[in-house]
Parts: sequence; C-alpha cells; structure tokens
Amino acid sequence: MPFSATRYLQANYCCQQINRHKYIIMSPLTLFTDYSTLTILSLIFLAFAAGFIDSIVGGGGLIQLPALLVNFPKSPLPVLFGTNKLAAFFGTTVAAYEYSRKVRYNFKLLLIVSFFSFIASRLGAKFLSTINTETLRPIVLIILIVIAIYTFMKKDLGSVQTKTLPFTKQIFFGSIIGILVGFYDGFFGPGTGSFLVLGFVVVLGFEFVTASAYSKVINCITNISALIVFIKQGYYLLDLGILMAICNMAGSFTGSRIALKKGNSFIRLIFLIIVAIMILKYSYDIFIES
Repeated sequence: MPFSATRYLQANYCCQQINRHKYIIMSPLTLFTDYSTLTILSLIFLAFAAGFIDSIVGGGGLIQLPALLVNFPKSPLPVLFGTNKLAAFFGTTVAAYEYSRKVRYNFKLLLIVSFFSFIASRLGAKFLSTINTETLRPIVLIILIVIAIYTFMKKDLGSVQTKTLPFTKQIFFGSIIGILVGFYDGFFGPGTGSFLVLGFVVVLGFEFVTASAYSKVINCITNISALIVFIKQGYYLLDLGILMAICNMAGSFTGSRIALKKGNSFIRLIFLIIVAIMILKYSYDIFIES
C-alpha cells in the first residue's frame, strides 16, 4: 500500500476515535467555557442538594439527573447518565466513609451483596441501549406507591432492628436485593439508594441508620460497575463531572453528618419525602409527558 494511503487511513482512524470520545477529550483551558453562568450555578446548587439528600436515604439522582437533562436536552442520554454516575460516585464515597465511622458493618454480608450488585449493575448498564425503559415506568410507579403506603402505615419501621436472621438467610435475601437493585441502578438509576435502604429495613430488619450505611457502600460498588461501562464507551462529560462531583461530595458530607446526628426518625421522614417525589416524577412521565 502506498505510504500516503497508509497515512490517510491512520489519520481517518484517529479522527474517528476522537469523534467517538468527543465527550472526554478536552483541554483544561476550555473547561466550562461552553456553558452559561446560569447553567454552571444551577448544576453547582443541584449537585450539592443531590449529595445532601442521597447521603441520608438515597434518591439524589432524582435531582441530579433531571438537572442534566434540562440543561443539556440535546446530549445523548448515555452521556448524561455517565456524567451523573461520575458525580454520584464521589459523593456516595464520602457518605460511606462518614457512616463507617459510626456504624459497625458485617463485612462478609457487605462484600457478598456488593459483589452481586456489581455484576448486576454492569449488566444493567450494558442493557441501557437495548431496553425500552418506558415500559418499566408503570411497574416502578406501582412499587413506589406500595412502598409509600407501607412505610407510612408502619410508624415504627426502621426505628429499631426488628429481625435477627441467620447469617445464611441474610446472605440469601441480601444477594437478591443486591441483584435487583444493582440491575436497576445500571440502566435506570434514580432512587437506587432508597430501594437499597428499604430492602435492608423491610427484608433484613435493619434500622434506618444501619440500612443507610450499608446502602452507601453498595451504591459505591454499583456506581463503579456502571462507570466502567460508561467510561469504556466514552459516555461522560469530564469537566461537568468533576464540578458536580465536588459539589456532590460537599452535600454528602453535610447530609451524612446530619443523618447520624438526627437518627432513624429523621431518615424515615426524608425517605417518605423522596418516595413521594419519585411517585410524582414517574406519574408525570407516564401520564403527562408521554
């Protein structure tokens, strides 16, 4: 093959790769120059709020992901999902560390549930582009309504540890929770922490503070799993991801400190508020937006 033709093919290939990863490759000098001041300020505030709420009982994605969707309506959905995951990972890591200073973990249970969550989350992220998530929204809405009614009626839910299951049963039920919630986190995302908290409270009998502590660690693992997929495919905005991660960490630090100070009743209240917001969101998506 002539040298010029070889160089042409090499250059063409490089252009294709750069175009494929256009959401990642950027000069530090151009960071944030493509966004308005209002966009940056709104993302700073909402990322902080998302970290604050998520560190208490999960559901930060209900704030952070819509913020990205509103500000970047023309961006590919996987890119926004990846950016959200990037910011959420760092915030959740801060919350997990704060909880670990006060809550004693059963590390065997935590590792096994995290392992299944990791695998399921990666599968969920891979299926993101092949599954029509719209068909699942009504199912999620029904589940949320049942959760809200159950939590509201059970006034003492999560106030104290209500069960002492044998370790084998904890592993079995915990693994099922990890698989279901991990898969949901990979391809859907918002509300993952809340579902984890509820699973540990209702199924394993944990109190809310302990359930939140476990959910933060597992959520870190599922975020890493999904992030691997998004990063390999070039689906994230680096500059916004870094900015939102910093704000998310600040919110998570503040929220986890308050949650540990206020205790189970406070977390239960925030949980009900987040579930109510999720019900409104999914109802809007199903009955109005569609």
